Amino acid sequence: MHPFDIKTVLFAKHAQHVVLIHFPIALFIIGVLFDFLAQWKKQRVLAAAAYYNLLVAAIATVPVVVTGILAWQWELEGQKLKGILLMHLVMGCLSTVLIWVVCFIHTRTRRKQQEVLPGYRLPIEAVAVVIVALTGHLGGFLSGVNGPG
Repeated sequence: MHPFDIKTVLFAKHAQHVVLIHFPIALFIIGVLFDFLAQWKKQRVLAAAAYYNLLVAAIATVPVVVTGILAWQWELEGQKLKGILLMHLVMGCLSTVLIWVVCFIHTRTRRKQQEVLPGYRLPIEAVAVVIVALTGHLGGFLSGVNGPG
């Protein structure tokens, strides 16, 4: 296997999921950080940065979910999941839903041209960050980064 072989890069059974997952995680966490700072500092620029980070994070979850399911089908030939892999799948789906819920709250507020975002979004965002982090932690075990994989 050659490290610069395009075929290996494009058709590796799970490589795309492992690479792509970092984008929505980073964008979402930074988006939530910007949102908390915007709430604290009352700055519209931070709120706008939060919105765009959250929007791109939500969009970026689509290829991540697709490549995750494809990795399961190719790597494990669709066999029944159990243990950490099952937990990672369930928490990954929950993470995706929470990211989209947060994005929806921000998008709906912007479309209605409301000045103030609803206060209930902050606890949802905080819980979502914890779920996303736990999902990534489990994924690290599966990839061998956090231990045997």
